[in-house]
Amino acid sequence: MPRLPLHPGAVYGIIKEIKTAADDLHPIVIAGAAEPAGRIVGALAENGDSNALRDLSGREVTRYDLQGAGLLIYAVEGESPSQGDEKVLKLADRNDVEIICVLVGATRHPLDVPFVEASNVVPLGARQPIPIDRIAELVASVADENGYGLAARLPVLRPAVVDAIVRRFARQNGILGVAIFVPGADFPVLTLNQLRMLFRIAAAYGEEIDKERLPEVLAVVGAGLGFRTVAREALGFIPALGWAVKGGIAYAGTKALGKAAVTYFEQGGAGAIARAADAVRSRS
Repeated sequence: MPRLPLHPGAVYGIIKEIKTAADDLHPIVIAGAAEPAGRIVGALAENGDSNALRDLSGREVTRYDLQGAGLLIYAVEGESPSQGDEKVLKLADRNDVEIICVLVGATRHPLDVPFVEASNVVPLGARQPIPIDRIAELVASVADENGYGLAARLPVLRPAVVDAIVRRFARQNGILGVAIFVPGADFPVLTLNQLRMLFRIAAAYGEEIDKERLPEVLAVVGAGLGFRTVAREALGFIPALGWAVKGGIAYAGTKALGKAAVTYFEQGGAGAIARAADAVRSRS
């Protein structure tokens, strides 16, 4: 494995940062119309930890109920929220709690719900099953830094959360690859970002990276150095477009490493991650 351009203290600092954040649970509050809200609770809690959810379906929601919440999923029956619904949504908005609203039986478009971004409103037919995949995508989007902690406790969220993590860090490294012009200066910055991505993916699977398992995960980052070597060599051949090549490879390399890490935690074993990394690299 190539030598990582990082001080070990920086690596363990990231591990501590991720562990602290993962242990700091900010649950999802689910409220609103009793029947659809109850179905949402059941779908999210499947094979998971019910402590990650506050089930307030069909009950009054107070400011106290929203304290420490990661986000609010609110179910409304009908085309638009009632005055009581709007009161709860306004309360969440004033307390800086992100809101996802499920409109049961909605037929009109566009969907306009006060205090809720249009992209966070989910229409649901009266007899349709809960669109848990769409809700999971929105949770991954609005939870942001809290996403991997929720995914560790609620497996149904995991695919959407890890996909969001990989996309976010791939975009960041693509931008950094373009922005950093000093030769070699991008190595520590991009690698630290890759480590944060990998450790967040690990946390989303409920995996704790310790001294024994750290070498396995770092093997993926070590493979990633090869991507950046290709980018640096490309600068010599096409200097006018070198910045674009460098950014593109930083993006593709980080995305490939993220997908390799997902394969590792899905299947387990250092051999699985090596095979996945080689397979993705061969297609890049």
